[in-house]
Amino acid sequence: MRGDLTDEEWAIIGNLLPPERGRWSRPAQDNRLFLNGMLYVLRVGCPWRDMHERYGKWNSVYVRFRRWAEQGVWDALLETLVELGLTDDWQHMIDSTVVRG
Repeated sequence: MRGDLTDEEWAIIGNLLPPERGRWSRPAQDNRLFLNGMLYVLRVGCPWRDMHERYGKWNSVYVRFRRWAEQGVWDALLETLVELGLTDDWQHMIDSTVVRG
């Protein structure tokens, strides 16, 4: 799908992510599929529940996104990409919604 990680991007990022493993002997969803789903939500700006079904169950993607945030995975990933010279340290996104009363 347009906007999904390229093979070149995945070759760099894939090894920086936690290993794929599920709970209670259930197989985990593919990390690449999960990351593409998360990027879809961020790119399109849709609610998690409206994530395209090709990326799997929205709740599974959301839960892993939150778990990795709590574990510092995103911070470590950004730090590594900065060290490799693949991104700038200032690249952070702030999302804002304004509702007029």
